[in-house]
Amino acid sequence: MIQQLLRRIIHIGKVAEDLGQLEQSVLTTGALTKGSIKLRHVDCGSCNACEVELSMCFSPSYDLERYGVSLTASPRHADGLLVTGIVTMNMKGPLLDAYNAVPSPKVVIAVGDCACDGGTFKESYAYAGSCEDLLEVTLKIPGCPPEPTEIIGAIRRVSAR
Repeated sequence: MIQQLLRRIIHIGKVAEDLGQLEQSVLTTGALTKGSIKLRHVDCGSCNACEVELSMCFSPSYDLERYGVSLTASPRHADGLLVTGIVTMNMKGPLLDAYNAVPSPKVVIAVGDCACDGGTFKESYAYAGSCEDLLEVTLKIPGCPPEPTEIIGAIRRVSAR
């Protein structure tokens, strides 16, 4: 139920929109992640602009870890995936393997225009599809690249205490 509710919230548009009363109460209880979330980052074929912004999120300037969000090396230890870049033919298999290794319930966060809808590279011969074409995406963070404040605000919606 919570994942369906999150999908409904996120598909209304940009993540900066205000949440309704019901959605806000569900998310702030931390019902999905109990206030902290471990994510496995999967770069499926990006230009690395989103990775630079992600690294800024975990820098001392923004310090996303103070909100209980951290990156993990193994999808088996993760609560979800943080996907960047278009899904290339070579990364389709590893992305699906990582998704299957994450225990349920899981979240999938698509970061950047490429992960959300293919961006400027969707006409490429190597394009296998967007993240949403292959997986059940919980949260989309549009932008090319999205700013660290947008990324942090969106991820906190999933990991709110």
